[in-house]
Amino acid sequence: MSDFRSDAMDSREGRGRARAAWDSYQQTVGEALLPLLRPAIERFAASQGVDLLGFWLAWHLQGGFEGLERLGMHRATIYRKVAKFRKLTGQHPDEFRFAGVSVDTAAYLESLIDSDGE
Repeated sequence: MSDFRSDAMDSREGRGRARAAWDSYQQTVGEALLPLLRPAIERFAASQGVDLLGFWLAWHLQGGFEGLERLGMHRATIYRKVAKFRKLTGQHPDEFRFAGVSVDTAAYLESLIDSDGE
């Protein structure tokens, strides 16, 4: 029986026949399905974007992790959302700044006090 381990290969893909067939299939299917899937993908992306924007805003208005916990958000949910936020933006929500968006935490807290007194 021969030992083929020392024989030279063209690449880790061998001659690349399986990879070429897969790439061709993937391109054909992608071109056919993308127009059908695009509306669903865009709705999903918009929904996730709005969710993360809301999380970022709540993070700043409530004072971070502990504030979100006091608000009633589960610890695991906070960790999961922070991880997702970091994956998509490359930054922690505490450090990230949206261009053109500012948060006036003092005015927010004052409005809560005013609304409780009425």
